[in-house]
Amino acid sequence: MRTTLTLDDDVAVLLDRYRRAKGLGLKEAVNIALRQGLQEVIVPSKARKPYRTPSTSLGGCLLPNLDNISEVLAIAEGDAFK
Repeated sequence: MRTTLTLDDDVAVLLDRYRRAKGLGLKEAVNIALRQGLQEVIVPSKARKPYRTPSTSLGGCLLPNLDNISEVLAIAEGDAFK
């Protein structure tokens, strides 16, 4: 089948890169790209289950109160921090 096809500039660049990398002609590259793209449109790949990071308990806070920065530094670094 013969037809005229107008490609967007970005698509033409990607197609040309693919064609050169694989050593294909334009017709072959367009047919391969269309076959793969249409397969994805017709039969979309299964959606992956979202990855969930497992949670773990870090225990309670070792400091009684985090509101007073001076007190926290005194506990963490000793009274010589001043």
